[in-house]
Amino acid sequence: MCRSPLSMKGREMEEHQTRLALVGSPNCGKTTLFNALTGLRQKVANYPGVTVEHTQGSIEVEVDGDVTNTREIQLLDLPGTYSLEPLSPDEQVTLDALEGKLEGVDAPDGIVIVADATTLERSLPFIGEVLRLGRPSLVVLTMIDELKARKGAVKMGALRRALGVKVLGVVGNKGLGLDDLEHELGRVETWKAASPDKIPEDQLDRFVWADEVLSECLTRPDESRSRTDAIDRVVLHPGFGIALFLLVMFLFFQIIFTVAAPLQEGLEGLVMGLGVVVKGMMEPGLLRSLLVDGLITGVGGVVVFVPQIALLLLMISLLEGSGYMARAAFVIDRVMGWAGLEGRCFVALLSSYACAIPGLMATRSVPDPKSRLATMMVAPFMTCSARLPVYGLLISAFIPSEHVLGILSIQGLAMFGLYFLGSISALLAAVIFKRGLLRGRTYPFYMELPPYRVPSWRVVLNFVWRGVKGFLRKAGTIILVASVLLWGMLSFPQVEPPAEIKKDTAAARAYQIERSAAAQVGKAIEPVIEPLGFDWRIGIGIIASFAAREVIVATLAQIYSFDGEEDDLEGLGDRLKKAKKDDGTPAYTLATALALLVFYVYALQCVSTLAVMKRETGTWRWPAIAFLYMLAVAWIASFITYQLTHYLTTTQV
Repeated sequence: MCRSPLSMKGREMEEHQTRLALVGSPNCGKTTLFNALTGLRQKVANYPGVTVEHTQGSIEVEVDGDVTNTREIQLLDLPGTYSLEPLSPDEQVTLDALEGKLEGVDAPDGIVIVADATTLERSLPFIGEVLRLGRPSLVVLTMIDELKARKGAVKMGALRRALGVKVLGVVGNKGLGLDDLEHELGRVETWKAASPDKIPEDQLDRFVWADEVLSECLTRPDESRSRTDAIDRVVLHPGFGIALFLLVMFLFFQIIFTVAAPLQEGLEGLVMGLGVVVKGMMEPGLLRSLLVDGLITGVGGVVVFVPQIALLLLMISLLEGSGYMARAAFVIDRVMGWAGLEGRCFVALLSSYACAIPGLMATRSVPDPKSRLATMMVAPFMTCSARLPVYGLLISAFIPSEHVLGILSIQGLAMFGLYFLGSISALLAAVIFKRGLLRGRTYPFYMELPPYRVPSWRVVLNFVWRGVKGFLRKAGTIILVASVLLWGMLSFPQVEPPAEIKKDTAAARAYQIERSAAAQVGKAIEPVIEPLGFDWRIGIGIIASFAAREVIVATLAQIYSFDGEEDDLEGLGDRLKKAKKDDGTPAYTLATALALLVFYVYALQCVSTLAVMKRETGTWRWPAIAFLYMLAVAWIASFITYQLTHYLTTTQV
């Protein structure tokens, strides 16, 4: 028996901690339950393949209901799986953890098997498979409120007797039944192991056994599901389903520009106002320049896009929570099949919309190694949230804020077009890889479609807050450091401006920047990027943004920094439109802006993504290939975009 951690010290306490593993199929509510118990905030989604690594958390529970005697329980949240016969790396993690073979993780003292009560007929064979391991176990049924709402019920006593282990019902996102569960976690020593000989070893016999058990234990819910079925006939239709998905994504970006743009403008005004205040309080000098140009202008130029990031995350969370995203994976599976991939690959690519890093990690759910590698090689084409500030800046500045048919924003159409371009390019690149260098087999894709639900606002808002907090943390670390380093390269070596421009703050600043160390780097690569319509200033931004794509916004904000006077509070977009090249021609035209947008659709400018790709593949070979081929595609696509747009906009009719 484990003793209370209150009576143990140091290493002895660690050695006697009780360790429990949470295991279940995708979409069963396992991670929601884990978060509710531990207070940790793991990604919760309505499609499989999100939890691709084991995650540990702790909870302190009373022992046998004694408030003076508590114990710390270590919970291990394992990747969702439909079987203990692993096909993919994440399923292998689950099996290894349960058998005590996971490196650095001790074998669990007990297993908490989580299952969705509304799909128990499909979950019970897997429950039986886990019980055959002969480990002390507890079965936890989630979604019992939904089962009851559909006129169904589980006879807990009968199910306990049939399985030979304890069974509890909970509603994780509402906290119902958690007290009883915590009470049982404090009584691990009383858990029993099922008798393996009562559960068939053969998978097909196991399904027959499950039907026999459920005939005695389950009052089946209303299976007509007329409303759900009626919706799914459209949502899952081979033609209408894809059209609906495109419509949803189209409306997605219309909302971003319609709702978030005014909030962004308000934040931009606050940032520039802060610059005015700080500049008025300090004497001219390097310290004032660092604070105003390096920190407020640089970092602030990125922070103003928080409303768009928050709205993007909000809509993604609503689509996931409602049950639509799982159906989107099912529908897009047909398209993925044409590209030589399957639905699990779509889950990974979908994760890349937020960030390519979790997208790369989510490929662990892909069974075929070559399909997994092909997915990693194209995932950076999916438009991550780091590109959103770049897109937002250039679209707001150079795409007319007009409407088509009175309701469709042209700027929203442009944003949708960029996301669509990245997605289509990812599929086309996958076709090339899967029919050439990475030709291999494709495994069948199966998944559980959850019922349509009203998303939990607590879960939704928590998801948005975590995403925004992560963005702000990035702004306060990577972007902050990059902005300060860039300020130093733009400010040194110090040069004395001519007397005729010395009194003009903006002119003096421009004179210094043009002769700075950063300018020398930008001018060195200008011959390579000039055919794309880019000058050396954009070149500085492109190089700086390898730290993080958003850094180009901070870079341009510093290069074209406002004077800091109250009558010069133009936004960065307005300053870009007025910017001039060294020869006096506009630095930014529609052709330049579109070419730069296309460049950021394709270029793999993220050191962190390359590092994770190296970790996942075990070699620098594939990250190097991805970086070089995407950079080449970015240059060619930008060249074509600039030359074609420049020709069309300058040719007289």
